[in-house]
Amino acid sequence: MLRDALLKTAKELHPGYFALVMATGIVSIASSLLGVMPVAWVLFVINLAAYAVLWLLTGVRLARFFPNLLADLSSHSRGPGFLSTVAATCTVGSQFVLLAHSARAGLALWLLGGALWLLLTYAFLVAVFVDRIKPNLEEGLNGAWLIAVVATQSVAILGLQVAGQSAGRAPGLIFLSLALFLLGSALYLLLISLIFYRLAFFPLTPREFTPPYWINMGAIAITTLSGATLIQNAARWPFLQRILPFLDGYTLLFWVLCTWWIPLLVALEAWRHLWRGYPVRYGPDYWDIAFPLGMYATCTFQMHAATGLPYLSTLSRVFACIALLVWALVFSGLLHRLWLGCRVARRRWPAGG
Repeated sequence: MLRDALLKTAKELHPGYFALVMATGIVSIASSLLGVMPVAWVLFVINLAAYAVLWLLTGVRLARFFPNLLADLSSHSRGPGFLSTVAATCTVGSQFVLLAHSARAGLALWLLGGALWLLLTYAFLVAVFVDRIKPNLEEGLNGAWLIAVVATQSVAILGLQVAGQSAGRAPGLIFLSLALFLLGSALYLLLISLIFYRLAFFPLTPREFTPPYWINMGAIAITTLSGATLIQNAARWPFLQRILPFLDGYTLLFWVLCTWWIPLLVALEAWRHLWRGYPVRYGPDYWDIAFPLGMYATCTFQMHAATGLPYLSTLSRVFACIALLVWALVFSGLLHRLWLGCRVARRRWPAGG
């Protein structure tokens, strides 16, 4: 029955499934920045539907399967996925601001995203800090931890976009966004050191090199986007003008770092699937590949707009096309999974009466 299928899906919902919304939203935004508005709007509509469905399933899980949700929140491997709700909320808010030109919806989603960031960041960290039984670094740490950076920077970026629509609130919102940009930068430097150590000094199997390691690049790409957005808002707050040289250099450093990650991640994917023959099967973590690619296209476009550096515009267009292709492949995997689930459900319904 449909009710049973809904309950089963809610019970087993991966905490990081909101990466679907993150990926769809950022590819939509990248398309809009490059002027491909029909694609941007189609993805916006799909994203609103996905966002609503995922919150429905999360609400059912909270009401009916709270112990499962609590166990995931205190898990070193699954807990960071909860922060994808923050990034997804702020990504949808950015779509409302940039596509629908709705500052009110953007502000509402910024407030929701900020509240979720406060609640989930500290709930997860306290849960894993006080847990008596902890995994070792090899088992407990992966790229998903960097969603903490993505969530922090997403709140900063949406705050800046809302500030651009409201002159009265601009200084306060820009200050909060600057603080979150710096916090997210520090979190990235802290976490990426541990992740690099894990990759370099512990055995790595094809099974362990999961798609969330692409967030190594995605987290620094969204940090670049946050810095570029601050640069573009420098005229709105005198203090930003005073630290503009710092922002220029810091943001360029982050763009270089995220660019450096891409060939390495591609090589590791080739090792995993081509050399070691690990099969490609759809899972919610594959959205963690589509999102960083879309974010790289977007941050590169905004770096070009903020700094005027040559060649970045062409590079952003190339990666926007790549991100859209990867998004389409992962989305087709999702549709195939749903189709198979419907076939299985139809076989079971007659037996259930």
